[in-house]
Amino acid sequence: MSAAHSRPTACLALADGTLFYGRGFGATGETVAELVFNTAMTGYQEIMTDPSYARQVVTFTFPHVGNVGVNAEDDETAEPVAAGMVVKWDPTAPSNWRAAGSLVDWLQSRGRIGIGGVDTRRLTRAIRRQGAPHVALAHDPEGRFDIEALVAKARAWGGLVGLDLAKDVTCAQSYRWDEMRWAWPEGYRPQTAPQHRVVAIDYGAKRNILRCLASAGCAVTVLPATATAEDVLALNPDGVFLSNGPGDPAATGEYAVPMIRGVLERELPVFGICLGHQMLALALGAQTVKMNHGHHGANHPVKDLETGKVEITSMNHGFTVDSQTLPAGVVETHVSLFDGSNCGIRVAEKPVFSVQYHPEASPGPQDSYYLFERFAEAMAARKVA
Repeated sequence: MSAAHSRPTACLALADGTLFYGRGFGATGETVAELVFNTAMTGYQEIMTDPSYARQVVTFTFPHVGNVGVNAEDDETAEPVAAGMVVKWDPTAPSNWRAAGSLVDWLQSRGRIGIGGVDTRRLTRAIRRQGAPHVALAHDPEGRFDIEALVAKARAWGGLVGLDLAKDVTCAQSYRWDEMRWAWPEGYRPQTAPQHRVVAIDYGAKRNILRCLASAGCAVTVLPATATAEDVLALNPDGVFLSNGPGDPAATGEYAVPMIRGVLERELPVFGICLGHQMLALALGAQTVKMNHGHHGANHPVKDLETGKVEITSMNHGFTVDSQTLPAGVVETHVSLFDGSNCGIRVAEKPVFSVQYHPEASPGPQDSYYLFERFAEAMAARKVA
């Protein structure tokens, strides 16, 4: 191999000046973002297309990334949203009966950068120690990098605090959703006998959340993140769902909180997930705070304080609801067994609740599906009240 091609072809530069070199794959160029790590052993395609990862580069702690390829059915949104990926081993050729293409080609065609050959254990320890750093990730097949410029770009990036990203990933216009969860052997089937009308607010909604709502008997109408209470109530819904999404919840809350409060005044059942959970908490009077390195993975134990049950959950969030700021009448229902942070709330005597984790991601695999059924039961109860 020539000296020119033995050089590293990708560089990850942290704002503190730490450098990680490796082999680039996917798209070429540069990107600046927040760096996080994810401990999931499967689901790299779902992670890369989860809108909650907007403006983030994801370090995968599990080394086998790319081995099952990619396929259109596993996309959580139309295009990858995560800014890039960091892996231990270079992606291998796909070996799975569902594979329709390779991860490398998929990333390249969608403008996302990957870097392989990185000591991801060392990198993960750095993230845990210093918090999620700002980074610049560059891929150049000739291995030419302006290191000072990359570090300067990482240092100059403003970060996620105060950043409203829901507007960047939300739908442009409303649409209806009727596809249910995947089931063998039919695959995805349409909901043909819905019992409830649900308006879902898209702060960056994952497709599988919408499928779970449809499977729970809901006819779903999705509205953009900036929808008003008047927009929601004009559809005469039986319930309102608040989706996951990226960015600082306080920034998104500037327009989301008034809408949610308008819906709450109508006594409608409300269910929120992830950013939707944080939006609901803000609307009820609580506060959110930035976490050191967040929770990202499919192995997070969460305790239901009201039943004592422990659920294995999927998480992806860098902000959390400060449970010490929950007002009277708002009950903390779930907590993380990793660090005790808030993972769920409900309003006393009302059909209003939310969770920080992702019940639709099925790591349990079905530990948390009851939340969608609870939402459907709340809508059914309201109809006969």
